[in-house]
Amino acid sequence: MEEFHKTVVVQNNLGLHARPAGKLSKEAMKFQADITLSYKDMEIDAKSILDILTLGVPKGDTVLLKAKGKDAREAVEALAHLFENRFGEER
Repeated sequence: MEEFHKTVVVQNNLGLHARPAGKLSKEAMKFQADITLSYKDMEIDAKSILDILTLGVPKGDTVLLKAKGKDAREAVEALAHLFENRFGEER
């Protein structure tokens, strides 16, 4: 089973708040892989908006994206792209 991971930086001014959390979980649900986000001592299901919000990640902090399964590489790349583009929010 494929497993991929990537560390990404939260660049949004308000951190990983409701709008980016919604986009992240919606994108994660498109993949069959099991996808998690790790922040500090917590690891959550990236397909759950509520789990993402419980992390409370502020701007400038990093999270680890991990995916395991058939489309794990594609999942990590797609989700990392969201982080890199600030979830479509203004710069």
